[in-house]
Amino acid sequence: MRTTSCSAAVLAATIFATAPAVAQTGNGAPSGAHYSLNIVGVPRAKNANPDWASGHVIFVSLGSKDVSVSTKILLSQNADGVFDVLDKNGTDGEASFSLPAPGSYTVWARALGKPGGQAKITTCASDLDINTAGVICSTQNEVFVRDKGKSSFRNVTDALTTIVLDPIANADAVTACGGTTVSLFDPCLQGFFWDFDNNGLKLLQVRFYQNAP
Repeated sequence: MRTTSCSAAVLAATIFATAPAVAQTGNGAPSGAHYSLNIVGVPRAKNANPDWASGHVIFVSLGSKDVSVSTKILLSQNADGVFDVLDKNGTDGEASFSLPAPGSYTVWARALGKPGGQAKITTCASDLDINTAGVICSTQNEVFVRDKGKSSFRNVTDALTTIVLDPIANADAVTACGGTTVSLFDPCLQGFFWDFDNNGLKLLQVRFYQNAP
């Protein structure tokens, strides 16, 4: 997995911070500057590439209506407030994305592409307890279905920036985290990622909007 250069990170921050506000009429998203991430479903694995870092796209396996394919989008915290793709090739099972801790932005998404596909995205992490270490996924998720006609953005901030723990199945994690709702990058858990479960969705558009000061 490759990491971006300093110049790429600065560019990503600049795009987010200084992009001019654009009026969004009828697509459901807020107006204003934002960082865009396109999650693109492709039917075949991507070949090795010397520059799989940077950009605003992550490639994932397409799957089909009858066959679901999961991709881990590994998440890392960026203390400088930058949103950036670190590894865009998820067709090998894993991609990587850097973003700030929640609180300063909202997340909006919509399904696009050929009608008929759908995908589910769930925020997951690992338990810190070495005796019970395992993947913990939120009981909350977002399902995106590409129907015919217009597709609108919806607010998916909670599902993509928190993990809602099952109080019975995740009892130890609930105790360690002090409750059933855990924010992205809370140190009571580790190894945060989005589980992208694809059933033929060709494009998920995700936008990150800064909260008003």
